Amino acid sequence: MPPGLGDKSFCSWGLLLWLSIGSAGDAPPIPQTKCTDFQNANLLQGTNLKVQFLLFTPLDPSCGQLVQESSDIQKSGFNASLGTKLIIHGFRALGTKPSWIDKFIGALLQAENANVIAVDWVYGSTGIYFSAVQNVVKLGLEISRFLKKLLVLGVSKSSIHIIGVSLGAHVGGVVGYFYEGQLGRITGLDPAGPEYTRASLEERLDPGDALFVEAIHTDTDNAGIRIPVGHVDYFVNGGQDQPGCPTFIHAGYSYLICDHMRAVYLYISALENSCPLMAFPCANYKAFLAGKCLDCFNPFLLSCPRIGLMEQSGVKIQPLPKEVKVYLRTTSMAPYCVHHSLVEFYLQEPRKKDTCISITFLSSNVTSSVEITIPRQQLQGRGIIAHTNAQCQINQVKFKFHSSNLVWKKDRTTIAGKFCTAPLPVNDNKQTVCLPEPVNLQASVTVSHDLKLKCV
Repeated sequence: MPPGLGDKSFCSWGLLLWLSIGSAGDAPPIPQTKCTDFQNANLLQGTNLKVQFLLFTPLDPSCGQLVQESSDIQKSGFNASLGTKLIIHGFRALGTKPSWIDKFIGALLQAENANVIAVDWVYGSTGIYFSAVQNVVKLGLEISRFLKKLLVLGVSKSSIHIIGVSLGAHVGGVVGYFYEGQLGRITGLDPAGPEYTRASLEERLDPGDALFVEAIHTDTDNAGIRIPVGHVDYFVNGGQDQPGCPTFIHAGYSYLICDHMRAVYLYISALENSCPLMAFPCANYKAFLAGKCLDCFNPFLLSCPRIGLMEQSGVKIQPLPKEVKVYLRTTSMAPYCVHHSLVEFYLQEPRKKDTCISITFLSSNVTSSVEITIPRQQLQGRGIIAHTNAQCQINQVKFKFHSSNLVWKKDRTTIAGKFCTAPLPVNDNKQTVCLPEPVNLQASVTVSHDLKLKCV
């Protein structure tokens, strides 16, 4: 455990925090017009914590008002009757303002009438990553102290939503710990992995830090944490290697950061677009792709979680289960969302070897494919296909039975079977549509069939 992060330190710092906070005055609010931007630091300055709280409101979403003291808040356009959202960025290697922050603030204010407060801790997050980690508890105290001022003004704990990016997600967890899990919501956008995978619950984000905790994982094999840390944990495309991100180190900085930052852009897209980023509980990503997890009955009683601002991500059960892994696929660019469908092929007769079939959905000029395998001596194969268009826009399906013989020897093997598909979540058999006639396939030959599906 890093020095200064133990239980005793948390308790002592928390007591000092509460004793040091005074009550706010009752001056009437006066609109403030002066705008303040994020700070810039350099490697020599980036050790001391120098925090700014910048308020953005629906009346002026591009103007950040510096609200350090209670008097600042009262003179600003802060509305205690609205929800309050705090955005906490993560490690800033070069000491610059996050490039995504302005778009994020705008998307939040467009999606919801709320107070948005950006926490600028560029100074404390610059330089060496491990120095930034040492500032996490200190920053948690600063933010907790600030939130206390909001509570004095009449803000309820349950109306506070912290959105933390990378290291900022664990800062949110520290703040939630100080408030004994009574804050409304914490969203962790690819919570940082280094120094936190084996950390105690007091040190990192966990389900006990708020009434609802969610995390979006996009880089579990590098900068992001690989363990679940919320009530619901989205492992997007399995949690690593996001489509559209560089796969070679020659891409430089983009190779290092693209997967990690995809969680931020997924969340922005969810705020800006209506198409759903819906996910499904499953034991692991491989099982999800194999079509073994088709609904959200267990444990969500059919209320599939969705990335975005829906209350509790659309999960409607109480008490909330903890650390539920959910999976979804996305495209390589915004709006990222896809429609997931189950595809099944039933052989008329079992074979003595594995049967591999490619299945492709076509919709105007858009195609999406999946390869399924029917194990030897078995009749059924299934998989999950992800496509950008709704099911009713798909007009054709193509099949290709892959030859298992050597390339220079023509394989004339034929198979026949039944093809069926259904959109996820598959809550009942009425959603399943099957081709009326058997599908006959010869090795290495592509066969097309018209497909008529209903929108759901």
